[in-house]
Amino acid sequence: MPSSTSSDQGDDQEPCILRFSDLDLKDTNLTNPSIDLKAELDGIMKKKYSFAKKKAFALFVKTKQVLAPPFECKEEWWKCCQQLFTDPVGIHRHVSTQHADEIYHQTASILKQMAVTLSTSKSLRPADGKNPLQVYFTHSHEGSAWLPDISCFSPDLLISGHDCEEGEVLLYYCYLDLEDPHWVCAWQTALCQHLHLTGKVRIATEGINGTVGGSKLATRLYMEVMLSCPLFKDYLCKDDFKTSKGGAHCFPELRVGVFEEIVPMGISPSKISYKKSGIHLSPGEFHKEVEKLLSQASHEQSDTILLDCRNFYESKIGRFQGCLAPDIRKFSYFPSYVDKNLELFREKRVLMYCTGGIRCERGSAYLKAKGVCKEVFQLKGGIHKYLEKFPDGFYKGKLFVFDERYALSYNSDVVSACSYCGTQWDQYKLCSTPQCRQLVLTCPACQGQGSTACCVTCQDKGIKRASGPTQDSFKEE
Repeated sequence: MPSSTSSDQGDDQEPCILRFSDLDLKDTNLTNPSIDLKAELDGIMKKKYSFAKKKAFALFVKTKQVLAPPFECKEEWWKCCQQLFTDPVGIHRHVSTQHADEIYHQTASILKQMAVTLSTSKSLRPADGKNPLQVYFTHSHEGSAWLPDISCFSPDLLISGHDCEEGEVLLYYCYLDLEDPHWVCAWQTALCQHLHLTGKVRIATEGINGTVGGSKLATRLYMEVMLSCPLFKDYLCKDDFKTSKGGAHCFPELRVGVFEEIVPMGISPSKISYKKSGIHLSPGEFHKEVEKLLSQASHEQSDTILLDCRNFYESKIGRFQGCLAPDIRKFSYFPSYVDKNLELFREKRVLMYCTGGIRCERGSAYLKAKGVCKEVFQLKGGIHKYLEKFPDGFYKGKLFVFDERYALSYNSDVVSACSYCGTQWDQYKLCSTPQCRQLVLTCPACQGQGSTACCVTCQDKGIKRASGPTQDSFKEE
């Protein structure tokens, strides 16, 4: 084992995904793996030995990662044997000299897995030309065979606590043609449960859309599984995943299901396809376009429209300067909004954006299909990726998210106000009236005065309910 290794070693190798989780990493029969392994391996697997050893080393190092202090430019440090390492060379040297036995045992495990995988793929090679992965799922009846091996990790590393510093929320989507989304659904359910992840995953014949929360190790393993899975590896890249502080506690449960659309626009993908979306602009390119628009003396007369295709309660607490924010409550209302305002978009260049980019994929396709715009562009990676690069850019306020955090803060700007007194306020709470799921902006002072409902009707209901006889529930009007 070398005494030092490049800090990018883990990224240069294939993602460290260990399948067949029933393998024993502590096989005591391998007393001297460096000799026994090479002696026992056949010709094909001997060629895999070096790769397996590098993968085992990279995986072990990843288990030792800890979050670096906020004032450090690096995101990760490493902690092992009660020692803190701030550079990759130090942790690599420590692991190679102090943990050689663990690395060799894990190398043996990886080689076993590779041998089983090779044997399985040969036995399941289809004669009718079907997707090998689909055939494999059919034989195994579920996706349990495509789970990462977590036997080498302590449960504490996989299960995040209620401290946002300990966990992470992962947001991603991938448009591609899936022949049978139902067995992908079964696999995703097994995978998320295996890693103690909560959240929402939507699967359709047009692709997959996921937001999952858990420990940083669990979300990292999930991402690596997705990047290495034969179905997605040619469509997904590491940059397609957006991360934020959070954890499994950000979602009440795990919900995985098959739908017609991976984002509910209300129009069949066969009519409006993601394949005909707008031109993708990187955060840097989008920033320049917005800067150009805002620098004009009167951008109202410009041939460019900056269009927010999110819901009104999202744009209310955060938006790009100079944007057009439709007053819609659901994304499924967006097509109707476009239809009613076609003249607004005629002969215009449209710069479209949303939270993570997924709504723009089909929203831009719908707008293009109307044939009235000069050009339609969309922000690649959405506001999430833009704020990673430009936290103090042209997006002001908070970024609304669809979980129990409600919003993420990247800057100190407050662009919304309390619904009752008008003071600056941008922290959402659920309406206090039972069974009403609307969000309300009410500042602490107004909350103290009992103003905790989303509207006059709900506020009156709350007063009557408090003064009247108790009851378990009532029907929402």
